[in-house]
Amino acid sequence: GGVAFDSEDEQRFRDFAASIGIILETCQSLYMAARNQRGAAALLKATQSLVQSLDLEATLQSVMDQARKLMKADRSTLFMLSKETGELWTQVLNKEGTEVIPIRIPANRGIAGYVASTGKPLNIPDAYQDPRFDPNADKQTGYKTRNILCMPVFNSGGELIGVTQLINKEKGSFTSSDEEFMKAFNIQAGMALENAKLFESVLVEKQYQKDILQSLSDAVISTDMQGRIVTINDAALALLGCPVKQIDSKNRELWEYKLTNRYVWDVVPIEHLQSRLKDSLTTGTKHYLPEQSLIVGLFNSHSKFNWENSHSSSSHPPNFSPHSQHEDSFYILAIPKPDHPEVYVPWNETPWDSNASTDLSQEQVKKIERSTNLTVNPLTNPEGTVRGGLVVLEDISQEKRLKTTMYRYLTPGVAEQVLALGEDTLMQGRKEEVTILFSDIRGYTTLTENLGAAEVVSLLNKYFETMVEAVFNHEGTLDKFIGDALMAVFGAPLPLKENHAWLAVKSALDMRWRLAAFNESRIMNNQPLIHIGIGISSGEVVSGNIGSHKRMDYTVIGDGVNLSARLEGVTKEYGCDIILSEYTYNLCRDRICVRELDKIRVKGKSQPVSIYELIGTADTGLNDTMKRFLSFYEAGRHTYINRDFQKALTYFEQAHQLKPTDQAVLTHLNRAKNYLDNPPPDFWDGVHTMLRK
Repeated sequence: GGVAFDSEDEQRFRDFAASIGIILETCQSLYMAARNQRGAAALLKATQSLVQSLDLEATLQSVMDQARKLMKADRSTLFMLSKETGELWTQVLNKEGTEVIPIRIPANRGIAGYVASTGKPLNIPDAYQDPRFDPNADKQTGYKTRNILCMPVFNSGGELIGVTQLINKEKGSFTSSDEEFMKAFNIQAGMALENAKLFESVLVEKQYQKDILQSLSDAVISTDMQGRIVTINDAALALLGCPVKQIDSKNRELWEYKLTNRYVWDVVPIEHLQSRLKDSLTTGTKHYLPEQSLIVGLFNSHSKFNWENSHSSSSHPPNFSPHSQHEDSFYILAIPKPDHPEVYVPWNETPWDSNASTDLSQEQVKKIERSTNLTVNPLTNPEGTVRGGLVVLEDISQEKRLKTTMYRYLTPGVAEQVLALGEDTLMQGRKEEVTILFSDIRGYTTLTENLGAAEVVSLLNKYFETMVEAVFNHEGTLDKFIGDALMAVFGAPLPLKENHAWLAVKSALDMRWRLAAFNESRIMNNQPLIHIGIGISSGEVVSGNIGSHKRMDYTVIGDGVNLSARLEGVTKEYGCDIILSEYTYNLCRDRICVRELDKIRVKGKSQPVSIYELIGTADTGLNDTMKRFLSFYEAGRHTYINRDFQKALTYFEQAHQLKPTDQAVLTHLNRAKNYLDNPPPDFWDGVHTMLRK
């Protein structure tokens, strides 16, 4: 034992020390790796819980609870920055842990305020030696703050949104390694907090939209891109017969459950709803259909026993009581079958058991009839892409009952205006600048001579149904039907915000498009096509209620009305479907593409008027052939007016080669040839006088 260490011992110890160093480094690496793994697990646990809750308060508590455990600190706090108030705020439990206490401090004071103001971390080993530390909280609570690690939290855009603060590490002070790890932790915390704040904003906005939806007096239903119901407000439930003021929460939940995710046309049986909504979702078109009929039934199931037995042949119809408060009472929406309207289907659902029938008779339900104005609009995102549909139903049942009474001495159109403006407003005659549209079916007698009376009525009703939509969609007023013709006015009885001539032109183009669609179905049924002529003119008219005390019509009278009716007849002479007078053309010439057909003097009028064939809107694409045709026709008209009939013939013949069946070209060819043989008198002004109406 008294032998001294020699050089050999020293060498052995050196070798051993090197091994110990490797072992210590390995242990340190394993410790750091284990710590990193615990930290990653803590972060994963925190973020997983955040994804599940997306609640801001839960996020605050979860984030800092994981941070405290990870850093082995005694306390942890996450302060959120409120830019609106310039404060840092958080929520902590009281001493008993029974109540959450909000804490707010100025964003530029104290340790947390310094970090929030500068965006720089603070690692303070001795809090009482730092002048920024406020010891008053320790004095009040008896708590001793030793060391603090305070670090900023940024969102994904690099904007400071909060500050994390850890107090009193269990052993020693917070290290630079702790700083690095908390920096990584705060990145995840920032993302989680940002998601929670976004989610909170979405919830607030969703509730705001829901409150708006529920406050509307009109029935409003939103749908997805397939037409399935997403949201439905109380007014819509009431429109369908649901007694929303009497039912309990279970009844309401039943209705919402049964209606949500259903095709809206399956539970809101309005004739044109499906086609109009699909068109709106596909093309982004808006539709307005006035006075649509809605018929549904309401069944009151007083108990499970009665509901089951109500389907058996021996059962008696249940007594309906919309104000029943029976605890087992449920209200069921029933939809009439299209082919058997006296039979109602609960929720319009097919029974699970195909052999069982859940159909209800009309004696078992309370029939509900509504008259509604139907509006179908697309829902679009900021880029203009359609992302859903909006169905709005205005219940005008009471208004319609009032109008039914007024129909005894007023036409439906006038009744609407009287309800809106008051009777005195319309009884007085007024002079107004308007545009008048006349539309008529060509060859109506030939078309209907082989049809029975019922078939003629059916044909006219279907035709007028779509044509009247074209008038209403462009803010026109349907003045009257005259046999197979209709007359519409744009600009009366109410003035329009937009150019009345342009709206009339758009209505005519809409009629052209609708007629093509109408004829497609007739082609499929091997039925003859329908052709129409439309005359449009603008000018001053007198509007008002005209007639006798027993029967009065709201209408307009004046030269503009007569001229538009004459122009509708002129369409036959020139083989065109839509002709405008120069008065309408001049009001919207920059918006339309036309061909100047002629200058005529209609029967019964001495003042000549230039007439134009409406080709389309100004952005209508014309092919090269059409452009050449129009150029030849225009040149022919110019030389014709200047009495150079030989040259006019050349131009019209060139136009004829491009469009051999064009009636206007053929008419001018005949006139030019006639004037070559029989020159017109010197006072001839190029105006053609029409001999027929």
